[in-house]
Amino acid sequence: MEKVLERYERYSYAEKQLKAPDSHVNAQTNWSMEYSRLKAKIELLERNQRHYLGEDLESISIKELQNLEQQLDTSLKHIRSRKNQLMHESLNHLQRKEKEILEENSMLTKQIKERESILRTHQNQSEQQNRSHHVAPQPQPQLNPYMISHQASPFLNMGGMYQGEDPTAVRRNRLDLTLEPIYNCNLGYFAA
Repeated sequence: MEKVLERYERYSYAEKQLKAPDSHVNAQTNWSMEYSRLKAKIELLERNQRHYLGEDLESISIKELQNLEQQLDTSLKHIRSRKNQLMHESLNHLQRKEKEILEENSMLTKQIKERESILRTHQNQSEQQNRSHHVAPQPQPQLNPYMISHQASPFLNMGGMYQGEDPTAVRRNRLDLTLEPIYNCNLGYFAA
């Protein structure tokens, strides 16, 4: 339908151009023809847009509806094809990124293992140097079994056994809990 209207406008435009010999009249006719052509084209585009949106379909025939359906199907296929292409490109990009991250992760793991190996080597060398100097290792202090089981510090022992103390011995607190007045004041009538 668009093509028919465009052909009609072209032929009528060419015909009017041949009939108008005067250039001034010809220019004015050209502008009026251009205006009417553009106006008709805008109306056609607006009508087609309404049809594509599913509006104003009562006035079109079955054949036009079938053409419209075919155009929409073709457009939908193009849209889906483009969407699938973009999704495929995105998937490929993410797979490349995953591969790069895995490679970086393995490289970092390798570096960590190398550094741990170097650290172990240094520790072994220092231990061998200590052994070669015949330095006897410092004996660990013997802790009370009660202390070992509770893993408490002897300095923070609250109500427990002290080092070297007999667990069967009865222990008494030797704390003086008497309070001395801070202020010496005359209480007057409260005195007994």
